[in-house]
Amino acid sequence: MKTTFYSNGKLLITGEYLVLDGARAFALPTKFGQNLIVENGSDQEIQWKSYNYDEQLWYEDTISFSEIITNADIKIETVKTTLINILHEAYILNPDFINNSPGYKIITELTFPKNWGLGTSSTLLNNIAQWTKVDAFTLLKNSFGGSGYDIACAQNNTPIVYRLEDNLPVVETVTFNPDFTQHIYFVYLNKKQNSKAAISAYYNNKNQNLVHNIIDNNKITNAILESKTLKEFAHNVEKHEIHLSNILEIRTIKEIAFPDFNGVVKSLGAWGGDFVMAISKENPETYFKSKGYETILSYNEMILQP
Repeated sequence: MKTTFYSNGKLLITGEYLVLDGARAFALPTKFGQNLIVENGSDQEIQWKSYNYDEQLWYEDTISFSEIITNADIKIETVKTTLINILHEAYILNPDFINNSPGYKIITELTFPKNWGLGTSSTLLNNIAQWTKVDAFTLLKNSFGGSGYDIACAQNNTPIVYRLEDNLPVVETVTFNPDFTQHIYFVYLNKKQNSKAAISAYYNNKNQNLVHNIIDNNKITNAILESKTLKEFAHNVEKHEIHLSNILEIRTIKEIAFPDFNGVVKSLGAWGGDFVMAISKENPETYFKSKGYETILSYNEMILQP
């Protein structure tokens, strides 16, 4: 018998980095995500296969139950050691999925290219949490770390505002369906950003104005959600980009790569890679393709509609 679990991908629109310290973050679940298909196996092991969006096998291995239980301290991080670490933490939270099983055959299927940065890890982790019947936020905390907004997106089919309160996740579903979404686009920057490295850099550079920075972030987040017109929305998004640029002491992506773009360009999630959001009255596909960026998705193509 096969059981399939599914999780949504994510895009963080506001609150990047600051969400780690309790700021309100606006995030959108995507139409893209990941399946995890589980069926019974044998020999006290998991036969694991992972497929990319184009049905190409990109990872295959066998993981013994003993490897999951012991989780030997291996310094070199590989796909297998990452999987073992997640499964080990799930085992600590609920050992039944190991203790009461002869083995498993598991297949994962991405519905987006894995280099897009829409949540290859978070969708996997949330699927594993569903399968092993453990809390996904706890599993995240005990394995990868991070704010958890991506787990909230994996679990929700509507826009959310996410924050940490006393280090616990608070998820608020919100309505975001303005009549100007046809002017919002998402452009892939042809490189995947390392979230761990970006988070580390944020902590190293975090200044003494954190409380004020969070207050300002929350005001801008609310303004973005309440924007009634495209002009108002674009203004608030640009304000957020400048605010974070000042905090991180990094130039905005528009200054670096798109200074001549007639509209607003905003980094999403970890600055410097993955997708950016472009706001433009005209379809910007020709502009971005002329710059070498071939992957441009409309709001409707990217974002899960409630």
